[in-house]
Amino acid sequence: MTKKNFNKNISVIGLGYVGLPLAIEFSKKFNVVGFDLNKNRIEELINCVDRTSEISKEELKKTDIKFTSFEDDLLKTNIYIVTVPTPVDRYKNPNLQNLKAASELVGSLLNKNNLVIYESTVFPGATEELCIPILEKASGLKLNKDFYCGYSPERVNPGDKDHKLIDTLKITSGSNKKALKMVDDLYQEIINAGTYKAESIKVAEAAKVIENTQRDLNIALINELSLIFNKMNLDTNSVINAASTKWNFMKFTPGLVGGHCIGVDPYYLTYKAKKLGYSPEIILAGRSLNDRMPKLVTQKIFDLMKTKKINISKSRVLILGATFKENCPDIRNSKVIELINYLSKKVKSVHCFDPLVSKNDRFSIKVSWLDTLKESKKYDAIVFAVPHKKIIDKKKYILNLRKKKGVIYDLKGFLSVNESDGRL
Repeated sequence: MTKKNFNKNISVIGLGYVGLPLAIEFSKKFNVVGFDLNKNRIEELINCVDRTSEISKEELKKTDIKFTSFEDDLLKTNIYIVTVPTPVDRYKNPNLQNLKAASELVGSLLNKNNLVIYESTVFPGATEELCIPILEKASGLKLNKDFYCGYSPERVNPGDKDHKLIDTLKITSGSNKKALKMVDDLYQEIINAGTYKAESIKVAEAAKVIENTQRDLNIALINELSLIFNKMNLDTNSVINAASTKWNFMKFTPGLVGGHCIGVDPYYLTYKAKKLGYSPEIILAGRSLNDRMPKLVTQKIFDLMKTKKINISKSRVLILGATFKENCPDIRNSKVIELINYLSKKVKSVHCFDPLVSKNDRFSIKVSWLDTLKESKKYDAIVFAVPHKKIIDKKKYILNLRKKKGVIYDLKGFLSVNESDGRL
């Protein structure tokens, strides 16, 4: 094991998808304290359990990170990395309460020559306009005189085992040249793929939000195309595959856009744009379409059921997968939940099978959860919503759960055309 540099004592504030892998990698080179206000989360990590499934039990057993929810454990830290969640509220405006609270906490602990790095997704300008003033007020110290600040946007892709933290190029930025060097040198210690020095903190913040805004818009375009092709009785995947034969065609597939990034980040950019007097059109149009997709998919399923003369009010529906993406256990911001809610308004019963969703998370969703699939239970409609590997492996068995004139709807297009009655 590499000999540690004890001159750098790092604390990671927030131990979710972003913070935990970061803490693990830094702990291989430096002393690390992992801080989270969620005491249950801390207890799980101490017992080598990661509910996000990003870090294995074996890795957690090896680490010497001090997992804690006590602020006093951060007192010896000289580098603070903030990785708290930045969601949107019910009005689609940035909810910055976690970020503000973390900044106040760090500010109360800051000493001279300390370094603070933010990784949470924000609108361009948030670090300098919101976070740094909080740090200065809480600490009584001055930026670039007494302490330094940087921003390095996270690029975590939950459930993706091929693009890990250390294998993904990292953008770095700093409050001045000295801060940039400090931030960049730090990440160079753990990122095998290397780093990219942004010209400013604001550039790094903007780069993050447009990464996911671009994906959101591209998916919205494909979703709209799928709605059009459905009316033409064309299979969207077949069209995409044909178009993909051209070298410069970007291949995106239709689907529900949920999660913490693609469905959220564009609102941070549009929020800032509106504050500056510009009303975004294309970005919000894409967001609007993607937000409507659960309702549109529900109607498509009902239309298919009507063509087979299925009594919708007396029907039983099976949903396969409930998380916001495949091979990921997180149900937060999952559009499948909205799909379930729309279906539940008109059908007799909705059952859901998702072996990745924990029993604790199931309580928040009004649906009949299945621990196992039984051949004795047949369904009027089966919806392949999230293609977890554990669901794909049961495909043949699942297809036999359909009633004789039942509907198979393939939301993600992983079944063949002959295996489904409809798909996006």
